[in-house]
Amino acid sequence: MSIIAIGRMQRGPEQALVDEYQKRLPWKTNIIEIDMKKPAGTAAERKKREAERLLAAVPDGAALVVLDENGKNFKSREFAGKIDNWQMAGYSHIAFVIGGADGLDSSVLSRADLKIALGSLTWPHMMVRVMLSEQIYRAWSIITGHPYHRD
Repeated sequence: MSIIAIGRMQRGPEQALVDEYQKRLPWKTNIIEIDMKKPAGTAAERKKREAERLLAAVPDGAALVVLDENGKNFKSREFAGKIDNWQMAGYSHIAFVIGGADGLDSSVLSRADLKIALGSLTWPHMMVRVMLSEQIYRAWSIITGHPYHRD
């Protein structure tokens, strides 16, 4: 699994939480941070440049999950079920994409196998990484029957 995100996370409590969930998770997971040095231009131009870098980072044959405010809100068991289904279907990799401050370009949204939202509130991008990391760990716990998740 990969979490591919625009921007670099600084050392701090959010990074510590992401590191903690990565450490707990038996699935091999990496975080690919894409640093956009020159954010000039219109929002549409920024999103297009970010999209090229994001899509280039997605491994071949991966199921692509994007985080988008218009995505579907899942319960944790539903989210775990999606991951389990992809693994059972033979996907060797699942890539989660978090866009920049302006959101995701239509080229990324149209390529996505699944669009998810973490609720209807707007969250800081660094918190989204923490919440996504936790939900991936929770999905593992649901799939394997680990007592971390309780209904």
